[in-house]
Amino acid sequence: MVEYASAAHSFETGVKRHVPDPQVRFADAVWAYTILRLSFGANIMLHGVSRLVAGHAAFLAYLTHYFEKTPAVPPGLLPIFAWTLPLAETSIGVLLVLGLWTRFGLIAGALVMTGLVIGSNLAQDWTIAALQLIYAFIYYYLLVHRDKNLISLDGVLGR
Repeated sequence: MVEYASAAHSFETGVKRHVPDPQVRFADAVWAYTILRLSFGANIMLHGVSRLVAGHAAFLAYLTHYFEKTPAVPPGLLPIFAWTLPLAETSIGVLLVLGLWTRFGLIAGALVMTGLVIGSNLAQDWTIAALQLIYAFIYYYLLVHRDKNLISLDGVLGR
């Protein structure tokens, strides 16, 4: 006799396939969310850390060169941006790695990403702007599926 809780019959192929228990599927979703949050948080954090290690002057020189032919970006904003972006990226990344204040970290990160997308488009760097949309989507995905954020400090604290 076929056990319908653990097997399903595909009428298209005539092959039985395993249907996982909903609790197992949920556990997989929690682990998948956790791995994505950790990987993404580490990526964002290391963006900031590498810029802090290289120093303010190096990052400012990069920004100045990047935006030198972009009249819509006032050069006076670049030093402020060069100080705040590495700190923001490092802080947001740490929050995501720890899973602490995850909602705040994801919203703050998405807003930072919005600013970066605008800057890349003003510089007409379409390749970077396209890559940044992938980051924006990951922020969206992690925020929308935050109910899977159980393996985290927020999960331990019941947030």
